[in-house]
Amino acid sequence: MANEAKAKATPKANLQRRARAFGWHLAPWLLPAALFALWSLGCERGWIAPQILPPPQMVFDTLCDLARSGDLAHHTFVSLQRVLLGFGAGTLAGFVIGAALGLSRTIESYVLPGFNALVQIPVLGWLPFLLLLVGVGEPLKYILIAHAALVPVTLSTMQGFRQTPAALDEVARVFGYGRWQRIAYVVLPAAVPTLATGVRLAFTKAWLALVVVELVASSEGLGYLIVNGRQLFQLDLVMASVVIVGAIGFAINRLLDAFEARLRRGQPSAFRE
Repeated sequence: MANEAKAKATPKANLQRRARAFGWHLAPWLLPAALFALWSLGCERGWIAPQILPPPQMVFDTLCDLARSGDLAHHTFVSLQRVLLGFGAGTLAGFVIGAALGLSRTIESYVLPGFNALVQIPVLGWLPFLLLLVGVGEPLKYILIAHAALVPVTLSTMQGFRQTPAALDEVARVFGYGRWQRIAYVVLPAAVPTLATGVRLAFTKAWLALVVVELVASSEGLGYLIVNGRQLFQLDLVMASVVIVGAIGFAINRLLDAFEARLRRGQPSAFRE
């Protein structure tokens, strides 16, 4: 009897688990769906003037026009090229600085206070100085994007290099590992998940910096499309560009999030606290 009751309860429990899992996957989309429905209804009923907020169909038509003309591909390619180069440079520099800070208390005592002071200056705060120094060309954009990515990677690398489990350090000493062997075989593997989190946050910062820089000083890119639409009072172009910026940022962030989760699952238990 007990086995029969358990067998009957199992399909029901599985169904409940699937329903909960579906609900968890659906929940993040409820607010965007509600906002989209309100947007559509407001435009349809005339609650919002099209000159202030164009209807979704007009935005979709503008996206199609941009895709057919090739403007969407061109400006998207320019923005992705800028963010990948700036993000890559900032990530590499952040890893080097963070590793030095995490491995040496002496370097930390000399470098970290000044680093903390400089990173408090926002991207736009550097803009006037860099405009005088390098002009409005591509180096300006790469420097500001790299600066945005530098901070999270530096801090996460420093933290990751300092959170090596004590038991692994003891094993490294027992096996007689030298300094570089300890870093390569113990410290770095233990820091990988923290580094992945820093890289994901760094891309978010770099993507936001890209849009800001293109809004202020650019004649190409997705940020430029937003500015151009505002100047021409084509709010459908503004909204279409915003949708593309959000969609690309969301997609890349989800990919990095999945990569980070995979690293955490694949990390040996010995490297976890």
